[in-house]
Amino acid sequence: MLNWADRFNTFCFLDNHQYKSRLHTVECVLAAGAANFLMADTGNALEKLQEFISADRRWLFGHLGYDLKNEIENVHSSNLDKVQFPDLYFFQPEILIKFDGKQMFIKSSNRDAGEIYDEILRAGDPSPVIPGPINIQSRIGKQEYISIIQKLKRNILRGDCYEINFCQEFFAEDVIIDPVDVYKKLSAVSPNPFSGFYKLANKYLLCASPERFLKKKGNKLISQPIKGTSKRDRDKVEDDEFKEELRQSAKDRSENVMVVDLIRNDLSKICLEGTVKVDELYGVYSFPQVHQMISTISGELKPDISFKEIIKATFPMGSMTGAPKKRVLELIEQYEKTKRGIFSGAIGYITPEGDFDFNVVIRSIMYNANNSYLSFQTGSGITFYSEADKEWEECLLKAEAIREVLVRNQV
Repeated sequence: MLNWADRFNTFCFLDNHQYKSRLHTVECVLAAGAANFLMADTGNALEKLQEFISADRRWLFGHLGYDLKNEIENVHSSNLDKVQFPDLYFFQPEILIKFDGKQMFIKSSNRDAGEIYDEILRAGDPSPVIPGPINIQSRIGKQEYISIIQKLKRNILRGDCYEINFCQEFFAEDVIIDPVDVYKKLSAVSPNPFSGFYKLANKYLLCASPERFLKKKGNKLISQPIKGTSKRDRDKVEDDEFKEELRQSAKDRSENVMVVDLIRNDLSKICLEGTVKVDELYGVYSFPQVHQMISTISGELKPDISFKEIIKATFPMGSMTGAPKKRVLELIEQYEKTKRGIFSGAIGYITPEGDFDFNVVIRSIMYNANNSYLSFQTGSGITFYSEADKEWEECLLKAEAIREVLVRNQV
């Protein structure tokens, strides 16, 4: 199906990899081709998106880039960006394909569903792309990273903030890859419940995210931030010990509850008084490379709250920023070397009824085929009690699956 979809200039494939959850309603969905679209950069992008949503109630797929923060919080960005996704892009698909685990649903306004299905079956594998060498470099070396963490801890001590998510970029230049093939390998190594393959002209996002940003169903909003990570082990006894250590970790619980409080505050701006609640606190879940601490927060929307108002109240997500949010956004710009772009933004869909589901773009490869630039970023939550060496190791742990895939791609 992905081989078939790659003929389109634009497509979005979202896959939960059969994770069992009452909050997942569709096994996977593919939106291919743009019958209509909106592309906008920071300024009045959310206003344009609201008009686009309101003009024609149809399925929409796309992304919210991290730098929408500039119009939400009145901050600015001047760091390097060689991936070059727009700040916002949404499209109405020509073809929509959904799976619920038992049935395939194909919808197109101008094509026969049976013909599309036959086309997919005949798609086969594309002509092989011979990958070039991939020399992965770090935008920040270990010693500079440690120095930055020490500076951030001084910011925290001064009271500028009490938690900040600091990220670093790993990159490779003059890279030739087959994005579909690399995504298949990434999914095999790291199948996560908010995975996605997103193509926008010659820009690709290969995403293995375990995290939901925000889901709306009816008048209910649900957010599931991740804060707290531990490694896994092939030995079950050791693995269970790592999992229990994470569950009991005072540092990770502190990070997690800070983000929960931030999201409760965000949701309270747009939800009915007394309805914002923590459905689960400090839940520990296992993924292929890591154990993660996940909390679930929900609330009931006030009447007549628009999509634009929801995003203005909640974006960028607390797990990828920190608190207080505006000051943290300024510090991120000061200390990070690269624009985040689509990384730590969100991809997802909006239904004709106005419901939606968006992930957090992490554990992802960004690739610009036009300038042969490949990038991935990792980060961690920094508090006053953070140890710089351990934070560095956490970043490398989160990047492990991607490094493994890219090295394997050269074989």
